[in-house]
Amino acid sequence: MSEPDDPATPPAAPKPLTPAAQRALAEAEARRRAINAAAAALPPEKGGRGGLDPVRYGDWEIKGLTADF
Repeated sequence: MSEPDDPATPPAAPKPLTPAAQRALAEAEARRRAINAAAAALPPEKGGRGGLDPVRYGDWEIKGLTADF
C-alpha cells in the first residue's frame, strides 16, 4: 500500500462543491471586493503605520516592537 505523501500516488480528485457551498464562496468573494473597493476609496493616511488593520489581526507592530491586545 502506498503512503498518501508518496509521489507515486496520484492526487485525489477534488470533491465537487454543493450549490450552497458555491453560493457561499460567491458571497464571500463579493464581500471581499466590497471591502477592497471601500478601502481604495479612502484617502491615504498621513503618518499612519501602514499594512493591515492591527485591530482586526489582534496585534500592533511598529519598528519591530509588538504589543498584543
